[in-house]
Amino acid sequence: MRISKLIFTGTLFAVLGLSGCSGWDHQDKTTAAGAVVGGVAGQMLCGGVACTAAGAAVGGVIGHEVGKN
Repeated sequence: MRISKLIFTGTLFAVLGLSGCSGWDHQDKTTAAGAVVGGVAGQMLCGGVACTAAGAAVGGVIGHEVGKN
């Protein structure tokens, strides 16, 4: 019973979260994706809040530059 609630909640949040991004252009999407990847990488490398934030900031900048036309 608990696993089904977890799956339902995760699916609900994923649908709601992704529907908010439908109006974004390509550069906005690559900026957000870069920030997520950078935040995860910062967390994996250092494990602290500062490293996660720094990784997200650097990843967001890289994603923003990659997404330029």
